[in-house]
Amino acid sequence: MARRTPMQHFARWHIWLGWFVGLPILMWTLTGLFMVLRPIEEVRGTDLRIEQKVVPLPPGALAAVSTRRPIRSLTIAMEGGVPLTRAEFIDGSVARFDRNGTELPPLDEAAARALVARELKQGKAVEGVTLFQADQVPFNFRREMPVWQVRLSDGTHVYVGQESGRIEAVRTRWWRWFDFMWGLHILDPMGREDTSHPLLIGTAALSMLGALLGCVLLFRRRRAQRR
Repeated sequence: MARRTPMQHFARWHIWLGWFVGLPILMWTLTGLFMVLRPIEEVRGTDLRIEQKVVPLPPGALAAVSTRRPIRSLTIAMEGGVPLTRAEFIDGSVARFDRNGTELPPLDEAAARALVARELKQGKAVEGVTLFQADQVPFNFRREMPVWQVRLSDGTHVYVGQESGRIEAVRTRWWRWFDFMWGLHILDPMGREDTSHPLLIGTAALSMLGALLGCVLLFRRRRAQRR
């Protein structure tokens, strides 16, 4: 039996690696193609936002907030024509205060609808509104905070923070497909966040090895053609 040359060994390994990594490579290509079909602004829904007029803060807008909870940070901005102070506490919760320092109540459904109508195109075309507590948020939001989910007629889901009083996320239909494809792309279809796990690293390394073997085998083909 003739002894195999190194090139023959490379060819054999290349074939076996091709069977093993062919499907992941095809999936990476297809999911990558899907994710670049639309501009990222359209995927994230930033193109749906209405540009808000910049209004300067009036003198004395920042007031001492009335709370005993330990505060991590304070921000103040004009919202809906009035100055509001937003406090983020050490435990991660958020509260809003008026210019007198009085804490405002959590956003109700009517206020959430009004906010979406004011800040988003087609924001008045609301099909339904649902309140989700921090431990029950939908998978496509994935942040532990109480939010109103405002569903628009075009399939967009807008998440309004009940405590923060602002739009926390815009999930278009395209975003939800993009998110699914991203999960497949990083081989984490359930969590869709882990971009550094053994399966992904190992598959990528084997794919790179298969590509290198393919490059080496190009020289074998060139020599064969010359002969």
